[in-house]
Amino acid sequence: METLDAIFTRRSVRAFTAEPVPDELLYQMQGGRQRMSWPQKEAITQGVMDMLRVNMGLKSGERLLVVTDVPRTQDWQTESQAKLEAMLERVVLARLVADIAVDHLPDCAVQFLPFPATGMHGAEPDEATAACMLDTDVVIALTTYSLSHTNARQRATQAGVRLASMPGFEAPMFEAGGPMAADYQQIAADCRAFADLLTSADEAVVRTPGGTDLRFSLKGRMGHVDNGLYGVKAGLWGNLPAGECYAVPVEGTGEGHLVASAGWHPNLTDDMVFRIEKGEVVELLGGGAVGDEFRQLLQLGSDDPVYRARRNLAELGIGTNPNARRPDNVLEAEKIKGTVHIAIGDNIHMGGQVEADLHEDFVQPQPDLFLDGRPVIVGGEWNNGLVGFTDF
Repeated sequence: METLDAIFTRRSVRAFTAEPVPDELLYQMQGGRQRMSWPQKEAITQGVMDMLRVNMGLKSGERLLVVTDVPRTQDWQTESQAKLEAMLERVVLARLVADIAVDHLPDCAVQFLPFPATGMHGAEPDEATAACMLDTDVVIALTTYSLSHTNARQRATQAGVRLASMPGFEAPMFEAGGPMAADYQQIAADCRAFADLLTSADEAVVRTPGGTDLRFSLKGRMGHVDNGLYGVKAGLWGNLPAGECYAVPVEGTGEGHLVASAGWHPNLTDDMVFRIEKGEVVELLGGGAVGDEFRQLLQLGSDDPVYRARRNLAELGIGTNPNARRPDNVLEAEKIKGTVHIAIGDNIHMGGQVEADLHEDFVQPQPDLFLDGRPVIVGGEWNNGLVGFTDF
């Protein structure tokens, strides 16, 4: 019998081809190990078509590009089996999205493009992939590492490409009752209401039962919406699943503590505490192995501009998707209705002034959010008296 690594390698190679992947290769695991949860085409077809038609507004005759990142040679040496499995499942899912588009949208030109993984959220893809992202009408970026905060994404959307950034996406998100099946018109209305509050606010305070206590300025910063409806006009982009509004804190103003709670970030089993002064992470405590990874990424105390940019307090976001539930998948968790999230790293691609090769979000459950002293969210519950929501 083939070794597991050999099976993984052949699967990765097949992702680059147009040849269908045999079922026996997809489902058979070595030595009685638990089977990988490979996506099933029948279970996701309706969700995929709803995404292309409702969220992306894909029209007859348009060009669709589906991009996905595959493990690099070094990833096979350094990443865990679980991480590699998740990456490969995502590659197969992206291939199925392209196949479904080919089957159901014969008038559209569909391209499936795997590319070498960047290894970090916000790092640039290779030049050939970036060029392909410019030469299409719609991009589905179903990846492990986010392309949202990259120049490649920004150039594509500035050129009029409509783009969905889907880092960490998993097949169940397409299914009935999942975050892709939410009422996106309602989400859009709720996002707009919150975004107006953010635009008018001068200061924000976030506190949580887990210990987050953070204050920063929003003066002069716009509230933005990520409502999942990207087919309205050229150049629109955002996450799928969607459901958040966000603003960029004024650089240099953040003060306090940010706690990433165990279970609310991938593989985080111990709370991780960031101390923030003058808008920059200056100390990082706890977090176990995940904390060690971030200490390596941030190089606390270094004056190197690369590391200082990564330590920047970058974003305040508010989740608005009632179907989002999973806490340990950041793409879904940051959309959970009743949460907020705080990010560090790059903000220049969302209206700020700091460009970094890293953007990491930390979701805050059961938060209190105060804007100019007014309680907008209390214990994870929206203060409907302050915001003109259309439905509760």
